[in-house]
Amino acid sequence: MGHQVKEPFLVSTGMTFFLVHGMQVGIGALSFQRAIVKISGYDGWISIIIAGIVVQIIIALMYALLNRANGDLISVHKDIFGKWLGGVFSVIFGVYLLLLAVVILRIYIQIVQAWVFHDLPTWIITLILAWIFYLLISGGFRKVVGICFLGVIVPAPLFTILLMPLEFGHFINMLPIWKHTLSELIAGAKEASLSYLGFEILLLCYPFIKQREKSHKWAQLGGLMTIFAYTSLMVISLAFYSEEQLHRTIWATLTLFKVVEFPFIERFEYIGISLWLLLISPNIALTVWGASRIGKRVLGINQRTVLVFVIAILALITMFLQTSQEIETLALWVSEFGFYFVGVYVPLLVMVYLAVSHLRSGADEKTTTG
Repeated sequence: MGHQVKEPFLVSTGMTFFLVHGMQVGIGALSFQRAIVKISGYDGWISIIIAGIVVQIIIALMYALLNRANGDLISVHKDIFGKWLGGVFSVIFGVYLLLLAVVILRIYIQIVQAWVFHDLPTWIITLILAWIFYLLISGGFRKVVGICFLGVIVPAPLFTILLMPLEFGHFINMLPIWKHTLSELIAGAKEASLSYLGFEILLLCYPFIKQREKSHKWAQLGGLMTIFAYTSLMVISLAFYSEEQLHRTIWATLTLFKVVEFPFIERFEYIGISLWLLLISPNIALTVWGASRIGKRVLGINQRTVLVFVIAILALITMFLQTSQEIETLALWVSEFGFYFVGVYVPLLVMVYLAVSHLRSGADEKTTTG
């Protein structure tokens, strides 16, 4: 039997949709086109769909594991590897979540400094946002899920506004379809999969969901909405930009906002950057909450105490990263770890846990009959 959460701390089944979709769409949505188009060209949208389908399969595997364990990743690690080694594996996952939060926060600060406040020191933005996130996360998991809900609903109009650049789009650029080889599309899908990372937080959130076995369909719907969002953004970008422009444009989605014009707003991209903070809030809040949750479960320390420690490390590392090269290097390391964690480790963990459970149930039956 896994770790059980008291009824007052549980969230409704439907909120799983916002947990998954809110974690998958964030800072990566501003720049994911470049890396994919370099490999898959105008067929990049196909790579996004391939990656999305694989992610949906992994979500199904995660639910097979969590339903069987009736607990979270920490419980699974403890059941398979024991208290100490299992704790080490859980802490490694917690460090990954913390560094993922660092990458998201630092890249957002980099965007603010490059596009809005050029001379604003990193430490000022870092300390302000770190304090805000501490206040939000210290309110508990239900408040964090509320952030996910707002982070999906409030910025949603931004995606409809991004349809406006299609006035200058040329869909003929995307024809003929499937000009690239299957290996190129799969390589592009690997790059695309990095934008889908974050859904693995379900491995920790699962015990906090009411009727958790029924939440699988909502997790899948959240993933499908992410596939739709990324595919739509890619199609808009491919219609608006040339392939060469996408190779050179770092923030392709953000640059699309510069095309949007209203009589009462001169620089709409400033509005987009401001609202994007709401989009990344679920990413940071959930990852920091997850890291502090692991600290509580593994070390037996009060979660608020661990949260202070995690927020402090988050702020220190974020302020330490000064150059674009340092940020890109850390982002690459975290992305690679996340890719192999969800693409290799999770499927292996599912197989090992199911095998161990089968062997243990067989041994129990022999003991009972004997």
